[in-house]
Amino acid sequence: MIFRTMRIYSWAFSHVGVLFAMLFAIVNFASAEIVQLRVTAENLSPTNSVSVAPLRVGFNNGTFDAFDEGAAPFLLGFSAIADAPIVTIAEGGSGSNWFPAFTAADPTATLGTVAPGGPFVPGAIASEIFTIDTDLNPFFTFGAMVVPSNDFFIGNDSPSEFRLFDNDGNLLINTINQTASQIWDAGSEQEIAENAAFLEIGTNSQRVSQDGTVEFDFATLGTVFNGLTTGAGYVFDSQLTASTPIFRISFETIPEPASLALATSGVLGLLLRRRTR
Repeated sequence: MIFRTMRIYSWAFSHVGVLFAMLFAIVNFASAEIVQLRVTAENLSPTNSVSVAPLRVGFNNGTFDAFDEGAAPFLLGFSAIADAPIVTIAEGGSGSNWFPAFTAADPTATLGTVAPGGPFVPGAIASEIFTIDTDLNPFFTFGAMVVPSNDFFIGNDSPSEFRLFDNDGNLLINTINQTASQIWDAGSEQEIAENAAFLEIGTNSQRVSQDGTVEFDFATLGTVFNGLTTGAGYVFDSQLTASTPIFRISFETIPEPASLALATSGVLGLLLRRRTR
């Protein structure tokens, strides 16, 4: 009996450290700053008012800056203003140049799109799930074209405006709300209905350069586009005032999967089973 007890203690001292190291590794992995984040976007605009193109998003280190209020859109390596990253979003809703420019400035950023299978017409909602390293990418940047228009969009001017996560990986922001007063005019194209996106009469590939600067503007939407039929079939009626809600982006962390708890309990179970042999 004495020798059996000694063997048990001997096994414990030689193996318990290994098993607890395994347990520590699992728990440490769970507490690492990697989170699953559900991003939900919703068009809050009045019926028959503005629609919003697919939402382009980037979780990042706070360095990528595509535009500044009062300045021409940044070229960021492209030669023509029509190809500037924020202009490709503002004039056509595309992330074709925005994503590569983002990656060039911040190679570890997590990029993606939230969309309901087309534009966000008034009332439309869509969600996507992203895996985020909150140590590397605590900030959130977004951009999306507002239509009908030639070059209107929503997006954050400062790359560090929206810090989503603190140093411990805790979510700091649950919702970003956009009102009509936060709609930008990229200043890259003149507002001409025949050249606008999301209109039956518009040919979006046509453009007349404006050579202006990025400024807030929502009033022009009603002036130029009211009464015209949109690509979704409704007759556009802006109805916007400065305080009109137009878009909401919501964030929700997804709990760790049950498999993690099972793995932890499995290590403890292994320890107990071997301890009693």
